[in-house]
Amino acid sequence: METENKLPAYPNVPLATQVLLVRPAHFGSNSETAATNGFQQEVPAGTEAKVQQKALDEFNQFLLKLWAARIDAVVLDDVEDPITPDAVFPNNWISFHKGGKVVLYPMLSPTRRLERHPALLTQLQEEHGLEFKEVIDLTHFENEGKFLEGTGSLVLDRQHKIAYACLSERTHLEPLQVFCEKLGFRPVVFHAYDGNDLPIYHTNVILSIGTDFALVCLEAIPDDEEQGLLLEALVDTGKEIFDLSLAQVKKMAGNMLQVRNKAGEPVLVMSDKAYKALRKDQYEDLNRRTKMVRSDLRTIEAHGGGSARCMLAEIFV
Repeated sequence: METENKLPAYPNVPLATQVLLVRPAHFGSNSETAATNGFQQEVPAGTEAKVQQKALDEFNQFLLKLWAARIDAVVLDDVEDPITPDAVFPNNWISFHKGGKVVLYPMLSPTRRLERHPALLTQLQEEHGLEFKEVIDLTHFENEGKFLEGTGSLVLDRQHKIAYACLSERTHLEPLQVFCEKLGFRPVVFHAYDGNDLPIYHTNVILSIGTDFALVCLEAIPDDEEQGLLLEALVDTGKEIFDLSLAQVKKMAGNMLQVRNKAGEPVLVMSDKAYKALRKDQYEDLNRRTKMVRSDLRTIEAHGGGSARCMLAEIFV
């Protein structure tokens, strides 16, 4: 924990009071996702077992830090069969919403679709008492070659019912529109690119919404009109803008998630790499607004292409 200062709680802002994590059984780089994920590096031949053990160690240390920060974390163990190298990122295939609503998402990679394993859903219901009153299943869009990868594709302002999304091969308009219709969100859509002019694969690597702030990489959004509409939505909803550079995004500074711990305090969760990428003024300002938790996720970041936020599926009950 970075601070013990008394901080504002923002009780009216809906933050998850519980998060879901999946402990990886076969972590590794996924050749099916590498083409659309510029953050991902291949696992060198012969090091697969070593990389899996490092990822498992990082996962367990991350979990301990969440618990130490009094964050209520539900943990499922990845199934041994089928092999799912990206199982550590459950936020892409499922999201939870108030009223017992659960959304299942269409995913680009056939391997990643296997993460929606029925045994995990059963565990959530029977062992952890999560009630699925309504399942909104968008997975049929996979048959049409259209995708929406959960809260990777979507960054949700649940207070103001806004769904921010940068379009890419993993984020298409049609399933986004159905999501918004079913759950009463308003879409704010834009295009974003990395330093090599390749589409940003997931919105949550360049945008994070907090209680009264937003971390966003404006440099990644070249269209002035799209950037203006995004900024207008953020400012109109009372968010202080923390403008990240593409260099910071490359170090996962955009991939953070704010949740509420058991004491009712807002806590911003990030990796060590993301924390170190913040400028001094950005850190000091965030530190006045929220507690922070950080953990070393270098192996998961390097070979999975995702960071702390991707590892957390928010639970609202």
